[in-house]
Amino acid sequence: MSDLPIIIAGGGIGGLAAACGLARKGQRSIVVEQAPQLGEIGAGIQIGPNAFHCFDYLGVGDEARAVAVYIDALRLMDAQTAEDITHIPLDEPFRKFYGNPYAVVHRADLHGVLLKYCEASPLVDIRTSHVVTGYEQDESSATLLVQDRDPIKGKFLIGAEGLRSPIRAQLVGDGEPRISGHTTYRSVIPTEQMPEDLRWNAATLWAGPKCHIVHYPLKGGKVYNLVVTYHRDVQEAIAGRPVSKEEVAQGFEHIHPKARQIIEHGDNWKLWVLCDREPISNWVDGRVALLGDSAHPMLQYFAQGACMAMEDAVALSHCVENFGENVEDMLQRYQDMRRVRTARVQMNSRLIGEYIYHPDDAKAAVRNHVMKGMSPDDWYNQLNWLYGSNGLEG
Repeated sequence: MSDLPIIIAGGGIGGLAAACGLARKGQRSIVVEQAPQLGEIGAGIQIGPNAFHCFDYLGVGDEARAVAVYIDALRLMDAQTAEDITHIPLDEPFRKFYGNPYAVVHRADLHGVLLKYCEASPLVDIRTSHVVTGYEQDESSATLLVQDRDPIKGKFLIGAEGLRSPIRAQLVGDGEPRISGHTTYRSVIPTEQMPEDLRWNAATLWAGPKCHIVHYPLKGGKVYNLVVTYHRDVQEAIAGRPVSKEEVAQGFEHIHPKARQIIEHGDNWKLWVLCDREPISNWVDGRVALLGDSAHPMLQYFAQGACMAMEDAVALSHCVENFGENVEDMLQRYQDMRRVRTARVQMNSRLIGEYIYHPDDAKAAVRNHVMKGMSPDDWYNQLNWLYGSNGLEG
């Protein structure tokens, strides 16, 4: 390949992971971000073993493990009855089966691990306050167009700007994202503010009709991440709007008081309306390719958005190292490695939202019956397709 750097539009988890992976392969990159400074909004995210496989490949495994919180189990509760439906222990047998742990982490801490690596690398050039407007390309380069700034030329361009990527808008042209109507409220509270009988060292899901509640510890157990979701059929995309506790509680009258008290203990709630897009077959245009949410935005129900972006970064850096002689062919190989797997996660994220997180009546009874009968080994085998890969296979 030429001596030009690789251009990465977007300085979130996916973009920085791509820069880390490329640097590990000796490739220079320029990361451009529209915000005046790099950082992540939001709170906690769950990271499965496949994410840890990626951390190790990207060279930040030890650093990621240092900021993670290691929970004991994934717990599924019936939000109407407060019954324990099932739990997946995350102890030594789980780690042995997958070769890595399951953990939770504050999104900003994970972003900080990747950012620190990039800032320390002489191969990564990070530029903030760059608003992307589109791209151009010829037979030997791709050029990123930036508002009120000179264009930036590279050997190829990766669009990793998220759900409303300008690069995707030009490459795919599929308009606004699909609004799910699912409204999510998030809060982070000190552990002492969490009800004592719910201070479980677990990622806990209370599943109910058209709604669910999730909670788990963060920051070494000092705080709890609270996520409350209701299918309110909202048709406007909203991100990070402050809301009252009373608004969050609307519609949860049918939920067991043990679960409902979580809403009462939350503070400073903020609202997001969940969006995704339909899976697509092509996210490559010559020397331009998409990555992460720009390529395959998904609902939160599989807890895999950030994990899939990191897998993309692994696959991209692998392809650059092994198939980089012809950029167009190399990017097609990258897409071919990722297209089916990411579409599967997108589709399954919708399905488990409907049939595991939010079912009612007979559908909920079927869920409870099937999942109560599953052993830890059953779960390990059921999820191996997801957690057993770092993006290079499976």
